Amino acid sequence: MTKCGFIVVIGAPNVGKSTLVNALVGSKVTIVSPKVQTTRSRILGIALEKNAQVIFVDTPGIFETPKRRLEKAMVKNAWESLNDADGIMVLVDVSRKTFEETDLILNHLEKKKKNVVIVLNKIDLIPRNRLLSIAQHFSRPNVEYTFMISALKRDGIYDIKKYWANHVPEGPWLFPKDQLSDLPQKLLAAEITREELFHRLHQELPYSIWVETDQWEEFKNGSVKIIQSIYVQRESQRVIVLGKGGSLVKAIGEGARKQLSHILGKPVHLFLHVKVKEGWIDNPRLYGTIGLNFKV
Repeated sequence: MTKCGFIVVIGAPNVGKSTLVNALVGSKVTIVSPKVQTTRSRILGIALEKNAQVIFVDTPGIFETPKRRLEKAMVKNAWESLNDADGIMVLVDVSRKTFEETDLILNHLEKKKKNVVIVLNKIDLIPRNRLLSIAQHFSRPNVEYTFMISALKRDGIYDIKKYWANHVPEGPWLFPKDQLSDLPQKLLAAEITREELFHRLHQELPYSIWVETDQWEEFKNGSVKIIQSIYVQRESQRVIVLGKGGSLVKAIGEGARKQLSHILGKPVHLFLHVKVKEGWIDNPRLYGTIGLNFKV
């Protein structure tokens, strides 16, 4: 008898949710950045363990007071992901000094009478006595189990996968055996370019950028041509993204091209165009392309 279920990974911004999902799947299905709020919508990462298909749901970080429309839509998307969950993992970055945001999440889940599994991440960064103290802090009636891991080093990852393989319900697999994510290739390509933008740009600028894949053309020799638009809101932002003589956008394109060639297993020809699109952050169509609700 096969088993299948959805396990939602939630937590405060930038605690390592995307890194954990990638490690559980064993391949890159969601982008990673040291900046907060990198993940904008829920992304499925599909892992197999014996007769079980475990579908891990990567979600945007949850914080108490989202202000911008996009932030509100992201937080709403994260909470809505719990509606059909077969299990919930709350990820904690133990290297932080305080856990106010995580406590708020757990308080909400406790009121909703939802059981959770706690995952203490980045355990290699703190002394053992502090780790035990943190584990005790998160001991609550609705906490079914606590894992201690390093997602970046993939330490403890298999224990999590095995645990959920034993706990998801019986039922048919929902995805083909070799599928790793529900993310369409065009959207994955746009996300990879956005990741490069996060890595190479500073402060708030990456949050003012949207990437779309305009064209995807595959050739008989196995290569693929990808044309993308990078949308910014002002001409001054376009100048920054381009860099002197187009040097920065060239470096962004080269980094994204290398990643995509590795992920797709084929040569990639990537062309980037930086465009000014005032008010894109209030465009309902763009929200819909990544599954966010514009009306928040």
